[in-house]
Amino acid sequence: MTDRPSQEPSTGWHLTRERLRDGFYAGLIPWTACVLTLAGLTQWVGAGQAGRPPALEVSDPHIFLPYSDNTETAAFFTVTNTGGADDELVSVTSPAIAKAMLSRHRTNGGGGDSMGMADSAAVPAGTALTMSPFGLDVMVTLRKGTRWSEGDAVPFVLHFRHSDSVRAVATVVRPGS
Repeated sequence: MTDRPSQEPSTGWHLTRERLRDGFYAGLIPWTACVLTLAGLTQWVGAGQAGRPPALEVSDPHIFLPYSDNTETAAFFTVTNTGGADDELVSVTSPAIAKAMLSRHRTNGGGGDSMGMADSAAVPAGTALTMSPFGLDVMVTLRKGTRWSEGDAVPFVLHFRHSDSVRAVATVVRPGS
């Protein structure tokens, strides 16, 4: 007679109720965290708290009438950011002029002033950037042979780092008016 092989318990992995339960609970925790996070983010966005992009408006565009045969003058704008994020004015262009550059005037405290080019100008969220002859302005060089009169309209395009460009039409005014 032949001996029957003995049946030894297998050492492999077996699916049991305990393992199913443990796996379910292990997956339930991250799934619940994801659902709660998604619900919270949805509420946050729905309430308008997730931030809004910059919303830029340009007002009070004007440019000084150059005196005599001078070809350089300055343009000024007020840029209002009603959005929820900061932006930067990086350049100003116009088809009606030869060159435009952002410039900043500074007082050195000893009765003298200096002027230098500015790479950009910050337009923080919820504030306005107001250009003036005593701070930031746009230094403009006219095309050769260009003559303006008081009241003329000059088109400009203001370019921003994060937002779309904004068009504005500046009125030629006499300095000091």
